[in-house]
Amino acid sequence: MAKVLIVDDSRTSRKILKEILKVGGHEILGEASNGEEGVILYKECKPDVVTMDITMPNMNGLEALMCIKKEDGNAKVIMITAAGQKEKMVQAIKEGADDFITKPFDADQILGAIKRVLKSD
Repeated sequence: MAKVLIVDDSRTSRKILKEILKVGGHEILGEASNGEEGVILYKECKPDVVTMDITMPNMNGLEALMCIKKEDGNAKVIMITAAGQKEKMVQAIKEGADDFITKPFDADQILGAIKRVLKSD
């Protein structure tokens, strides 16, 4: 079981992720609707895993990823993006993202990514 922080500007995506993660036996430590909130919550909650949307207001997911990795080089971050954002995914991996998932996603993709990221410890 992982303690997870969900960072996504879409209320619907956060709700779906929350349901998938709960059914998978994971604990949701918090939710953020933009990267800036995500970085603040990361520092407060210290989750095992972060799911991070790339396209968000105030601070996008790549910027938030860099801030979180600067704060904690061992942070586990799974990037979630819309199809067709390959350059951003490549950049996210270069910046230290541990895995990535493309929307629309399903439960197996999310739970599989969490399992892979936690195994890489």
